[in-house]
Amino acid sequence: MTYLRMSDGHEVFVRCYEPRTIRGHVHILHGMAEHSGRYESLALFLQQQGYYVTLHDHRGHGNTAQRNGKYGYFAAHGGFHRVVIDVHEVITAVRQGKELPPVQLIGHSMGSFIARSYIQRYEVANVILIGTGEGTVKHRVGQILPACSRSKDQPSPLLNELSFGSFSRTVSNRLTPYDWLCTEPTEVQKYIADEQCGFTATTQFYADIMAGIVEVSTPQEIAKVPKTLPILLMSGSEDAVGNATKGVFHVAEQFERAGIQHVCTYIVEGKRHEILNEANKYATYHMIVRWLQHYE
Repeated sequence: MTYLRMSDGHEVFVRCYEPRTIRGHVHILHGMAEHSGRYESLALFLQQQGYYVTLHDHRGHGNTAQRNGKYGYFAAHGGFHRVVIDVHEVITAVRQGKELPPVQLIGHSMGSFIARSYIQRYEVANVILIGTGEGTVKHRVGQILPACSRSKDQPSPLLNELSFGSFSRTVSNRLTPYDWLCTEPTEVQKYIADEQCGFTATTQFYADIMAGIVEVSTPQEIAKVPKTLPILLMSGSEDAVGNATKGVFHVAEQFERAGIQHVCTYIVEGKRHEILNEANKYATYHMIVRWLQHYE
């Protein structure tokens, strides 16, 4: 675990899990209002399979925010693009001095949208998008609303309610505002108890992430994805971000219409947004490894 200095001077917190014999390199991108430490179980599992696994806390998240920044804030301008650049700079740094196969990218939720932008700009061997969704009218409105705010670097309860609040309302008989994340109550409580999770993001953050979601969903940007790139979309059947699989299948169709040849979709029945934390998570882990190995 270390900090890496980005080209603009920002320090990003990085985790590395190196096996004795390296079969491949997987880099994992975490989601919004959480941090890379929540992926340790998957990282250790992949490490046991021979993968050199790297992760980092995005700007405005986890130890990166604690060190040099504020929670839920990317940058004053162009924050989404800056976070994508961070991914490239981190991957380049952790591969330096090592003879490794091309990187295999995994992005969850917000990390899946960052990954979608990444594959439109940089080369990877393959990509797994977990808990992703389609760009909608809501996202277009979401990138406009912050322009009316005078305090763009301050938390926005309104925009938080429009995003996380709408997800929460998809769960009937919910016990907490975060039940939409997972069907396992203990995992939901872990999220709630984690001081680096569940924070209210800033107005500027919402402007950045909404603009990013809209951008990566456009035909012009999707056309930049290499036609031979293997893509796996994974989602819980009750994931609110993927609109109960409707958004996930729409994204798959967008890739296929763009001529991308290897697009697969894997749905975990009866599960929600964080399929990596559900009771049957090891079945999902094994699926990830089988797919990674197939497209190495």
